[in-house]
Amino acid sequence: QVQLVESGGGLVQAGGSLRLSCAASGRIISNYAMAWFRQAPGKEREFVAGISRFGSNTYYPDSVKGRFTISRDNAKNTVYLQMNSLKPEDTAVYYCAAGRPSSGSAYYTPAEYIAWGQGTQVTVSS
Repeated sequence: QVQLVESGGGLVQAGGSLRLSCAASGRIISNYAMAWFRQAPGKEREFVAGISRFGSNTYYPDSVKGRFTISRDNAKNTVYLQMNSLKPEDTAVYYCAAGRPSSGSAYYTPAEYIAWGQGTQVTVSS
Protein backbone atom coordinates (compact mmCIF):
# COMPACT_ATOMS: atom_id res chain seq x y z
CA GLN A 1 0.00 0.00 0.00
CA VAL A 2 1.25 3.47 -0.83
CA GLN A 3 1.13 6.29 1.71
CA LEU A 4 0.81 9.89 0.53
CA VAL A 5 1.64 13.14 2.33
CA GLU A 6 0.80 16.53 0.85
CA SER A 7 2.56 19.79 1.61
CA GLY A 8 2.82 23.32 0.28
CA GLY A 9 -0.62 24.68 1.00
CA GLY A 10 -1.19 28.07 2.55
CA LEU A 11 -2.74 31.51 2.19
CA VAL A 12 -2.15 33.45 -1.01
CA GLN A 13 -3.68 36.50 -2.64
CA ALA A 14 -5.71 36.23 -5.82
CA GLY A 15 -3.40 36.10 -8.82
CA GLY A 16 -0.64 34.45 -6.83
CA SER A 17 0.95 31.03 -7.10
CA LEU A 18 1.54 27.97 -4.97
CA ARG A 19 3.23 24.65 -5.57
CA LEU A 20 1.89 21.60 -3.81
CA SER A 21 3.95 18.48 -3.30
CA CYS A 22 2.85 14.92 -2.63
CA ALA A 23 5.50 12.58 -1.21
CA ALA A 24 4.85 8.87 -1.46
CA SER A 25 6.20 5.99 0.59
CA GLY A 26 5.55 2.29 0.83
CA ARG A 27 5.35 1.66 -2.91
CA ILE A 28 7.03 3.34 -5.85
CA ILE A 29 4.63 5.74 -7.51
CA SER A 30 5.58 4.63 -11.01
CA ASN A 31 3.16 1.79 -10.31
CA TYR A 32 0.31 4.31 -10.24
CA ALA A 33 -1.35 7.09 -12.07
CA MET A 34 -1.52 10.11 -9.78
CA ALA A 35 -4.04 12.88 -9.35
CA TRP A 36 -4.99 15.92 -7.35
CA PHE A 37 -8.52 16.53 -6.12
CA ARG A 38 -9.94 19.34 -4.02
CA GLN A 39 -12.90 19.74 -1.73
CA ALA A 40 -14.42 22.99 -0.55
CA PRO A 41 -16.80 23.13 2.44
CA GLY A 42 -20.23 21.81 1.53
CA LYS A 43 -19.10 20.64 -1.91
CA GLU A 44 -18.20 17.31 -3.44
CA ARG A 45 -14.63 16.28 -4.06
CA GLU A 46 -13.54 17.69 -7.43
CA PHE A 47 -10.89 16.44 -9.84
CA VAL A 48 -8.15 19.02 -10.43
CA ALA A 49 -5.39 17.25 -12.36
CA GLY A 50 -4.16 13.79 -13.29
CA ILE A 51 -0.98 12.32 -14.71
CA SER A 52 -0.22 8.90 -16.12
CA ARG A 53 2.40 6.58 -14.64
CA PHE A 54 5.37 7.99 -16.56
CA GLY A 55 3.99 11.45 -17.23
CA SER A 56 3.14 11.04 -20.90
CA ASN A 57 -0.49 12.05 -20.40
CA THR A 58 -2.02 14.77 -18.26
CA TYR A 59 -5.64 15.65 -17.64
CA TYR A 60 -7.31 18.84 -16.39
CA PRO A 61 -10.86 20.09 -16.08
CA ASP A 62 -11.68 23.35 -17.81
CA SER A 63 -11.81 25.17 -14.47
CA VAL A 64 -8.02 24.93 -14.03
CA LYS A 65 -6.71 24.29 -17.55
CA GLY A 66 -3.96 26.76 -18.42
CA ARG A 67 -3.45 27.73 -14.77
CA PHE A 68 -2.50 24.45 -13.06
CA THR A 69 0.24 22.01 -14.05
CA ILE A 70 0.73 18.53 -12.66
CA SER A 71 4.11 16.86 -12.85
CA ARG A 72 5.87 13.91 -11.30
CA ASP A 73 9.40 12.87 -10.41
CA ASN A 74 9.32 9.09 -10.07
CA ALA A 75 12.95 9.04 -8.93
CA LYS A 76 11.91 11.16 -5.93
CA ASN A 77 8.56 9.40 -5.52
CA THR A 78 6.91 12.81 -5.60
CA VAL A 79 4.09 14.49 -7.50
CA TYR A 80 3.64 18.23 -7.82
CA LEU A 81 0.85 20.65 -8.59
CA GLN A 82 1.92 24.09 -9.75
CA MET A 83 -0.98 26.51 -9.35
CA ASN A 84 -0.79 29.93 -11.00
CA SER A 85 -3.27 32.79 -11.35
CA LEU A 86 -5.12 31.56 -8.29
CA LYS A 87 -8.70 32.66 -7.72
CA PRO A 88 -10.78 32.77 -4.53
CA GLU A 89 -12.86 29.88 -5.91
CA ASP A 90 -9.74 27.71 -5.82
CA THR A 91 -9.95 27.76 -2.03
CA ALA A 92 -10.27 24.17 -0.80
CA VAL A 93 -8.49 21.28 0.82
CA TYR A 94 -6.30 19.68 -1.84
CA TYR A 95 -5.76 15.91 -1.84
CA CYS A 96 -3.24 13.75 -3.61
CA ALA A 97 -4.39 10.33 -4.85
CA ALA A 98 -2.85 7.21 -6.39
CA GLY A 99 -4.66 4.70 -8.55
CA ARG A 100 -5.01 2.88 -11.83
CA PRO A 101 -7.72 4.64 -13.84
CA SER A 102 -8.81 2.52 -16.77
CA SER A 103 -9.23 5.43 -19.20
CA GLY A 104 -8.74 9.16 -19.54
CA SER A 105 -12.25 9.91 -18.34
CA ALA A 106 -11.76 7.60 -15.35
CA TYR A 107 -9.15 9.96 -13.94
CA TYR A 108 -12.02 12.25 -12.91
CA THR A 109 -13.62 9.63 -10.65
CA PRO A 110 -12.51 9.42 -6.99
CA ALA A 111 -13.47 5.73 -6.83
CA GLU A 112 -10.65 4.93 -9.29
CA TYR A 113 -8.03 5.76 -6.63
CA ILE A 114 -6.85 3.40 -3.92
CA ALA A 115 -4.79 5.74 -1.75
CA TRP A 116 -5.29 9.29 -0.55
CA GLY A 117 -3.27 11.79 1.41
CA GLN A 118 -4.59 13.72 4.39
CA GLY A 119 -4.98 16.95 2.43
CA THR A 120 -3.46 20.43 2.54
CA GLN A 121 -5.46 23.65 2.85
CA VAL A 122 -5.22 26.25 0.11
CA THR A 123 -6.86 29.61 0.79
CA VAL A 124 -6.98 32.34 -1.85
CA SER A 125 -7.96 35.79 -0.62
CA SER A 126 -9.59 38.39 -2.87
